[in-house]
Amino acid sequence: MTEAHRHNAILELLNQKRHLSVNSIMQAFDISPATARRDINKLNNSGKLHKVRNGAEALMQARKAHWSPLDSNESLNHSEKVRIAQAAAALIKPGESAVINCGSTAFVLGQEICGQDVQVITNYFPLANYLIENDHDGVVIIGGQYNKSQSITLAPQDEVSSLYAGHWMFTSGKGVSADGLYKMDMLTAMAEQKMLNHVGRLVVLADCSKVGQRAGMLFCAASKIDILITGKDADKAVIEQLKAKDVQVILV
Repeated sequence: MTEAHRHNAILELLNQKRHLSVNSIMQAFDISPATARRDINKLNNSGKLHKVRNGAEALMQARKAHWSPLDSNESLNHSEKVRIAQAAAALIKPGESAVINCGSTAFVLGQEICGQDVQVITNYFPLANYLIENDHDGVVIIGGQYNKSQSITLAPQDEVSSLYAGHWMFTSGKGVSADGLYKMDMLTAMAEQKMLNHVGRLVVLADCSKVGQRAGMLFCAASKIDILITGKDADKAVIEQLKAKDVQVILV
């Protein structure tokens, strides 16, 4: 994660919590005390936060986000999510295209590839907005009706999704088992399923707490997953079961 990306993520967290200690920044981003304090100083000097003793506060005039992909709950495994996103970004070659679906890890992946020669295809508004604001070339937003609760667009016609194709598709869910990938939101899952036949390789991004979990609907069978990227502490038995089904597993 670059310094600029980390600064943006710190501000996202600050908009949610209003106050961050040096220690909480260290833990969230797996950085040293000196780096955390340097980040606070730079953001304070640029007028983006207010430096306080042993931490930082959000500016009173700062616009509070209605929703953030890096909210307090999702930030618990943030350092692992960053490692997963970095490993995912390393898979993409210059000139390739990537379908990136919703979720906090997907958002961090977008941060990692921002500015690179990669076409991003997404229906995820926070990610699309971030890429556009940071002048990323090649952002394709999938059309449809805006779904406020998920911050995505959903298209009722099957024909819409067939217009887009990518070398890669990166997605996540609530659980990954030997059966496959599970998702909680049915509408979101169905919208993403329409894309499966139009992408080259499917990559699942899941922190280790989700490996072995079954929650919601089965989005796709394990046989459809090309690569799983997860943390080193993931359930070893499930990892071996997935490998036996020809799923490439990358542990970070």
